[in-house]
Amino acid sequence: MFCPRCGQERVSQDTSFCSRCGFLLTAAAELLLTDGAAAEPTKVDSPRRRGVKQGLFLLMLMIVAVPVLGITLRMFGLFPWPIGIAVFALGGGGLLRIAYALMFEAKEASDEPRKIASAARKAELPPSQFAPVNSELAPGRWLDTNDLTPHSVTDHTTMLLEKERDDHIR
Repeated sequence: MFCPRCGQERVSQDTSFCSRCGFLLTAAAELLLTDGAAAEPTKVDSPRRRGVKQGLFLLMLMIVAVPVLGITLRMFGLFPWPIGIAVFALGGGGLLRIAYALMFEAKEASDEPRKIASAARKAELPPSQFAPVNSELAPGRWLDTNDLTPHSVTDHTTMLLEKERDDHIR
């Protein structure tokens, strides 16, 4: 695949950005797979609808789990009090979840996940910047240790003291 912006060939299928201009290639790859047809946005359930579904799931789980628990307890000759706990936890939890969803959660799904996804699609790498090669550090012109400047105040002071000593000796 080639970048639609600059024409650079994609280095590997694992890369998400163009190596030359930084263009996001995943969206372009998806368009190529669907012959240019845009993917339909997925419908997101509202928080209220999702909460009601979770509450109904807990109620259905109670309808299935309580008889199974009762049969199991009866087979082993145990007391039936865990059945009450299961009814209270699953049934009451399901009803409370439905009530909470209907009273406090929003009717419409927020656009926040879509905004995040569209921002991720628009994200691109910054354009590449080429730094010129420093001619002083080019191969063949290596720095000698005498060319290096001291890195600390004490090194510089030591060098000055040695220089003064050498000047007095002459």
